[in-house]
Amino acid sequence: VQLQASGGGLVQPGGSLRLSCAVSGFDLDYAAIGWFRQAPGNEREGVGCIHADGSTWSAESLKGRFAISRDNPKTTVYLQGDSLKPDDTAVYYCAGSYYYAACLRDFEFDHWGQGTLVTVSS
Repeated sequence: VQLQASGGGLVQPGGSLRLSCAVSGFDLDYAAIGWFRQAPGNEREGVGCIHADGSTWSAESLKGRFAISRDNPKTTVYLQGDSLKPDDTAVYYCAGSYYYAACLRDFEFDHWGQGTLVTVSS
């Protein structure tokens, strides 16, 4: 099982970024994929998730700015971030779980990828 997040970088405030999570050895027909982030000095927090049936959920505080989707072969999950703020600066991680309802709580996920750093700054 491998999950690899990519697409991070430097973004200006108000800008957008799309992160990718390449998934292998993990059947997205049965699994949930979550996105999490951890800012320096902060605890890891859930950003959102996509379930096997394609339903998506976002953290209440991030709704309207972050959206999750996946491609048709179900090998890549995306996190689209818009109207980014300096507070969105963090390492972003994707994670997988065969628990059908896994979402914003990190203990529900047992497969993690390496993170990708997003820096929002002018």
